[in-house]
Amino acid sequence: MTSYLIDINVWLALTWDQHPQHVPAFRWYASIDDAALLFCRLTMLGFLRLLTNAQVMGDSTTTVAGALLLYDRWREDPRVDLAAEPSGTEGLFRQAMAPHSLQPATKAIADCYLAGFAEAAGAHLVTFDRGLAATAHFRQVPVALLEPVDKRASAAPPVKPKRGGRHSTR
Repeated sequence: MTSYLIDINVWLALTWDQHPQHVPAFRWYASIDDAALLFCRLTMLGFLRLLTNAQVMGDSTTTVAGALLLYDRWREDPRVDLAAEPSGTEGLFRQAMAPHSLQPATKAIADCYLAGFAEAAGAHLVTFDRGLAATAHFRQVPVALLEPVDKRASAAPPVKPKRGGRHSTR
């Protein structure tokens, strides 16, 4: 069975039906049959943080309790799990960080952690983020780089609201 470590941006797009990338994220999700879909602690915390951030969610901002409820709904799916950090993750993270070692703190820190985690877990990464995908490719971690919808294109079908209002239940 293939395991997928799903990036925060994909979890958010899958959950929030008003997200501009909801359609491509959901298409990917619908195409997965027998697979483990993984949160790690970093993606779980980032997911909760973004759902409760008014600058990200606007009128769809939820409370911490609401964000936890959305996370719990994902965890009800038998394919979804919060993966414990695999042995060796820290060493692989440090190896991935080596090219950035002389730079100040950058987004590369989280990308390198996710790549190291996926590598240690034997999981594929799923993301819209080309930078994360490049880091994973450099580490030879398999990546499903989802193609975002061109915001300027009007060909994307409108997303119908799902039950529960602003947030999708998958």
